[in-house]
Amino acid sequence: MAKILFRLRQVPEDEADEVRQLMDDHAIDWYETSAGRFMISFPAIWLRDESQEDRARALLEEYQRARTQRVRAERAEREANGELETLAQRIVANPAATMLVLLAIAFIFYISITPFLSMVLR
Repeated sequence: MAKILFRLRQVPEDEADEVRQLMDDHAIDWYETSAGRFMISFPAIWLRDESQEDRARALLEEYQRARTQRVRAERAEREANGELETLAQRIVANPAATMLVLLAIAFIFYISITPFLSMVLR
């Protein structure tokens, strides 16, 4: 019976490709289900043979540990080089979107608090 190994929802494509390659490199029999046309299905990598689960999980755990270290090191390097975008840089790069978000927040705050203010001011 098939056994789920790795959920693909919200997973970067490069990570999914690396997991697929990892399974192929270690001759683990797997298949993939997609999210489907309307993105409501269950995208995942499944094992065809449950007897391979322990080995596949151990490989996946080691891969994820190594990937976490690699990604953290890359981020630290980008941060040290000043390549990470700050909030101020995002605001300067797209002031119209920033204003729209602030207006939406103010509007939601206004409609949320108006009923209470009308009771207090009576």
